[in-house]
Order: sequence, then C-alpha cells, then structure tokens
Amino acid sequence: MKRTVLVVDDEANMQAVMRLVLEEAGYRVLVADSGEAALPHLQHPDLDVILTDLRMPGMGGEEFVRRCRQLQGSVPVIIVTAHGTISSAVKSIRDGAADYLTKPFEPEQLEIAVRNAVKLRDVLNENARLKAAVSQAGRRLVGASEASERLMDEIRRVAPYKTSVLITGESGTGKELVARTIHELSPRADGPWVAINCSAIPRDLLESELFGYVKGAFTGATQNRTGRLEQAQGGTLFLDEIGDLDLTLQAKLLRVLQEREYSPVGSDQVRTVDVRFLAASNRDLRTLVREGRFREDLFYRLDVYSIVVPPLRERREDIALLARVFLGELAVETDKRVTGIAPGALEVMSRYGWPGNIRELRNAVERALLSCKGETVDVVDLPPGIAGEVERTAENGPTWHPRDGGLDDWLANVERRAILQALGQTSGVQAHAAKLLGVSERSLWHRIKKLGIQISRVVN
Repeated sequence: MKRTVLVVDDEANMQAVMRLVLEEAGYRVLVADSGEAALPHLQHPDLDVILTDLRMPGMGGEEFVRRCRQLQGSVPVIIVTAHGTISSAVKSIRDGAADYLTKPFEPEQLEIAVRNAVKLRDVLNENARLKAAVSQAGRRLVGASEASERLMDEIRRVAPYKTSVLITGESGTGKELVARTIHELSPRADGPWVAINCSAIPRDLLESELFGYVKGAFTGATQNRTGRLEQAQGGTLFLDEIGDLDLTLQAKLLRVLQEREYSPVGSDQVRTVDVRFLAASNRDLRTLVREGRFREDLFYRLDVYSIVVPPLRERREDIALLARVFLGELAVETDKRVTGIAPGALEVMSRYGWPGNIRELRNAVERALLSCKGETVDVVDLPPGIAGEVERTAENGPTWHPRDGGLDDWLANVERRAILQALGQTSGVQAHAAKLLGVSERSLWHRIKKLGIQISRVVN
C-alpha cells in the first residue's frame, strides 16, 4: 500500500516539485496551499507524513505545526524553510516537528527525510501497539535499529510456543521487558505473569518463595502460603538472574522442569504445574557451568531457545527515540512542561557509550528533565559525566579504521566531532564556538550546513 504524504506550501512551483519527486518515489501525495486548506486533510486515516512551509499567508507554519500535534500527534511533521527562518524551524522542532529541510534542497534529501519520517511513523505505531500489550510492565520495547528489529523478530518467533527461553544480556538492557513481551504475545497472555528475582531474595527464603510452604514447615510458618509456581499456574514464570540460584535450588528447579511437578516446603504432597518458564541472566551461564557453579542439565533445560538482548551501544539508532519516549513518560509523572530534546543533546547522547544501557539512559533523561529550566532539554542539562565522556573521546582523537570508509568520510567525522564539542561547550552559541575553533562565524555556519549538524540554538 502506498504511503500518504501531505504537502502544504503556498508556492505552486515548490508544491509541484515536491509532489513530482514524492510521486516518482512511490508515495501518494495530498496538497494544500495554506494551513487552513490543509486542516481537513488531517482527518485522513492513512496520513503518514506532513511536509509544511513555515511562511504562508493566513495560518502560519508554526501554528499549523501546533494544530498537527493536536489533531495527528503520531504523524511526523517535516518543516520546509528558507535560510532566514532556520531559527523558526528549530523552534518548530521544539514544538514537536520531526525534522526540517532548508530550501533549496536536492530531491534525494527530500526522499531521505520522508523515508526516515515514515520509518518513525511505523515505529511509533508499533510501539503504541506494544505499549498496550505490555501496559503493566511500566516501559515498552522501543527501537528502529536493525538490532531491535531482529530482537522483535525473535520474540515473535518464540512467543507462540511453550518452550523455555533463556534471555541474556548486560545489566540494564531490558531483559525482563523482553520476557514480559514474550508472555503478552503468547497464548498465555490472559494467564498470570509472575516474576521472581533470584538475586534479590535471601537464599534461605528463596525456596519457600518459589515453592510455597505449609503451616508448621518452619518456625514462623503459621499458615499455608502459595509460592510463585502456583501463582503462575496457567501463565508464565520469569526467573530473573537465574545464575545466582544456589546448586540445591537448581536441583529442585530441574525436577520441576523435567517432571512438571513440585512439593511445597514442609509437604509431601506432589502438585503438577502448568507454567511456561522464562529465565534471564547478565552472567555467562556456560562459564558458570564450566566452573561447577551452575548445573549443566538445568542450563540445557532452560536454554531450549536463547535470546541475546543487545547493549544500547550496538543500537545507537534507538537512543534518540528511547530518550524521547522516556522524556514523555517522565514529564507526565513529574508534571513538568518539557516538550523536547535539542538536536545537540541528542547528538551527545548518541555518541555516549551507555555502560548502564537503557536503565542509565532513562536515569539520565530523568536528571536532565529535572535540571531543565526551559521547555527543551539541552546539552547543559545532561549529567556531566555524559558530555564529559564524549568530550574526552573527542580529545583523545579518533583512530581511522577501514570500516570508517574513505579518508573524506573520516575527516568529515573528525570535523563533526570538533564542531559538536565546541557547540556543547558554548551552549550552542555559534559566535563563541567559532572563536573556540579559530574560524570565522561564516565559515562555521557553512561547515555546520555541509555536515548536516542540527543545533538547538542559533545566535548570529
């Protein structure tokens, strides 16, 4: 099915050019010559992208962008602007626009911008669906990178079956969310979801927590108590940090997996169990097996199907999207009017290594939100360690590698890093950044334009 793009521009020639380029690229194009004329098109059920000029008679582009956010909040808006109105375009991005194009532009630039916006639209739609599916999880899987798409493919592939799944990955990558999504997309979605963190419960209590106990089983057991296994009957039991389970409990869990039965602590009664087992670990279980700290037979029972959750540094394309999602969630939680993240801040975030992965990113966004004095999070609002680490990386000097492309590409990347570092140190003030770099403001402006660097503040 063709994707639908709405073009809003009062210049007939520009309107015709954009329509021609997009139709040749396979899009269905709707046109309007003013914001007022475009409003009825916002009711179109299959609208995917909106392209709008800023300077138009009647309703201006900035007001039209605000109306778009109200009526079609999930449809990306691309601003088309002349050189003299770039600061207005940046303001529109703060108000919710997804991107902007500066006139004159090449047809290829238009195609790339629209293609990226369509991809963003698809991601937002997919994540809205996932949000409904995992509403109790508190977060949702978000991602447009190839790594995220592969992860979702694996989740969809294994979700329909009762197979045990072992989920591995570094701390903070979202392993529990992956497990929760598997449950929500499975035939057991209407059954209970029960999670237990094997490292968070003292070992002497973990057995009774998992299997339950009967009255009189030990001192203080004044009544029967159901365990997590019974609570998960007909649903899914998620065993987080399974690598921290001691060998005695590993043997008892193995029996449950093999025989599908167990006995509560203090009871000889055998109970059958109908539970799907999902387990996760940030440790290498194969290494633990070799060291004699994890049972090999239990490992193979759990590792019927394995999913490796990639670290955030391997899915950098997702960082901006995740940051925006977290900002939206946290802004609601804190009741603070912060509506966006400046391109410069997103650039710094995309270059940071995120050793704490998604958990660290969310914490950084929360801190930036609380530090922000305006409506847009900027570089100065980020935790000092993040911007500082990016600066140190730039100061150390990048090393060329064949995978980085040719010399021109590598030099452009070095130049980009230097400019971003200077802009970060001067809060986006180009006059100060130019002085820091030892170039004229005009030269800096041309370099910013050539490299496609987006900044949140324009000072002439």
